[in-house]
Amino acid sequence: MHGPASPGWLLVALCALTGGYCLLRMRSAVEEQRRAAGGEALMGFGMAAMAVPAAVAVPPRWAWVAYVVVFGAAALRALWTARTSAHHLHHLVGAVAMVYMAVVMAASPGSHGGGSPVLTGTLLLYFAGYVLWAGVRLMPVAGPGSVNVARGGTGWGDRPEVARACRLSMGIGMFAMLLTV
Repeated sequence: MHGPASPGWLLVALCALTGGYCLLRMRSAVEEQRRAAGGEALMGFGMAAMAVPAAVAVPPRWAWVAYVVVFGAAALRALWTARTSAHHLHHLVGAVAMVYMAVVMAASPGSHGGGSPVLTGTLLLYFAGYVLWAGVRLMPVAGPGSVNVARGGTGWGDRPEVARACRLSMGIGMFAMLLTV
């Protein structure tokens, strides 16, 4: 991505770690969680690869075409699975954003800008809203008489709050990447 190297490497690390955790979540006993985790792992690793600072490695043009093909296929899959799960609509928007960024990067390698201000702004608004919504969902809500009970037998890979934190971090990463378009 375009932009300074230090934040770029932090973004690479954040997205790669998130993708790695999502791979672990694919071992869940819950089928829907496994499916969602697979798409999120692809997104995390794809964002990590795309976020490598341009000062370090400028991908060849064919790499951007590969991003378009991979995330175009991911968008089609998310569109298909969105019939049964609204969460996959978010995957669809994320995959479309990745395709958009890959097209912009292929068209203007090594320079800021080049994307559609309206589309970039719309995606920035979406991800800003998503980050705020996901952040609010992480805040604990204790009602009168509620008790915090430890979950017996649930592995740390099946913890919904950690999955939400991963989605939040990927939303922040996507927002940061879109700022450079």
